[in-house]
Amino acid sequence: MKKNNDIQTSNAHQVVPGPDARSLNRRRKKRMIHPFDIFNGLFLIFLMIVMVYPLLHAGFASISNPDMLVGHRGLLLWPYQPVSLFAYESVFANRRIASGYQNTLIYLFLGTTINLVLTSMAAYTLSLKNLMFRNFIMFAVTFTMLFSGGLIPTFITVFNLGLVDTTLAMVLPSAINTFNLIIMITAFKSIPDSLHESAKIDGANDIFIFTRIVLPLSVPVLAVMTLYYGVFHWNSWFPAAIYLRSPARFPLQIILRDILIHNTTDAMHLGGGAGDRVAIAASIRYATIMVATVPILFVYPFLQKHFTKGVMIGAIKG
Repeated sequence: MKKNNDIQTSNAHQVVPGPDARSLNRRRKKRMIHPFDIFNGLFLIFLMIVMVYPLLHAGFASISNPDMLVGHRGLLLWPYQPVSLFAYESVFANRRIASGYQNTLIYLFLGTTINLVLTSMAAYTLSLKNLMFRNFIMFAVTFTMLFSGGLIPTFITVFNLGLVDTTLAMVLPSAINTFNLIIMITAFKSIPDSLHESAKIDGANDIFIFTRIVLPLSVPVLAVMTLYYGVFHWNSWFPAAIYLRSPARFPLQIILRDILIHNTTDAMHLGGGAGDRVAIAASIRYATIMVATVPILFVYPFLQKHFTKGVMIGAIKG
């Protein structure tokens, strides 16, 4: 009995940490930095530098003194003085650049619109559980990710449809991307079935459910698809090299390819001697890269909020 009293007395003298003590302990644990966190942070900083530096290099080179730039080797950490904007003046004065910008914007807006409309319609249809032959259709769709007809059969199909050297040749063959379709199907499946059932009880049809319920609830995944398809059309050059014949229809990336590979800078009316033309041509190539790259980079900040939310849909849901 005395032993039990001693135990109770000792327990009574023990100090139970209050809310302030527990919060203090949590703060101390948060302040502890593990070696892995340090390594992970340094590694991510290194990756950021590796990915950002090429763009900085092109930007510095595009405004550098051409005479100093032509003999440069290695890393470029600052533009050569005096800063010159002659390369950008030459780029924007070139009619091919302006025509390429116009064509690229047409392919971008038209192609992305067609992509979103057809992909969302197909995704909604394939997300319905009572769809007849749904499993077989999904197998056929997924099969195209592993095996395709190839370049020559695709070209013959486009040629027989009379789409060669037309605007539709740049947007119709890539109207639906299978990977993007599967992501959108997964997003539509995450919408509760009770919403569909309640809408059908009120007399709504599939068109009303798709346009008034499914699409408004799927803004994040639509933003992700817009970014995916938009970047694809902006950077697309291979379909133009295959299907287009008229230079007036060439997108910006084809013109950039000609400038970088074939050195077609003589059309920009470069003055001076041969050495000056070589120096200015180097600056023009970098300026063209910046002109073709920077606009698409400004799109991401406007979609970042939806992108971070929508990109996880395909990662979590199976």
